[in-house]
Amino acid sequence: MTTIRGFKLRWLHQTLGDVTYELGRLQLSPMGPYRWRPAINAFQCDKGLRICVDLAGVDRSEVELTVEPQRIVLTGTRSAPEPADGEGRAVQMIAFEIDYGPFERVVELPVPVDVNQTTAEQRNGLLWIELPFRK
Repeated sequence: MTTIRGFKLRWLHQTLGDVTYELGRLQLSPMGPYRWRPAINAFQCDKGLRICVDLAGVDRSEVELTVEPQRIVLTGTRSAPEPADGEGRAVQMIAFEIDYGPFERVVELPVPVDVNQTTAEQRNGLLWIELPFRK
């Protein structure tokens, strides 16, 4: 997908929402603002579940994690990665593939976890969430 096409598709999704066609009628379902979904790796371990979320460039203060017995909800915002003022002014965009803006990721968990014992640690651009099994 080219950068321009990606921008156009994102704009269409934000503006129109989901477009469906059924029985000769075109329906527009308004959607909320576009939210990108960070990539995850999820593991079932001996004592619980571990989820690794790719959040490169996202400040810890911009992340909200909600843990429920059988799902997690991760929301936040990433600023657009652009050259800083001291690095020189950008005169042309060559590629713009890194998602930015608000994000949301909901992960349904296959087994109940202990919400009160959950821990999370952010290191090297990855958020590691440890979810011990509920006893």
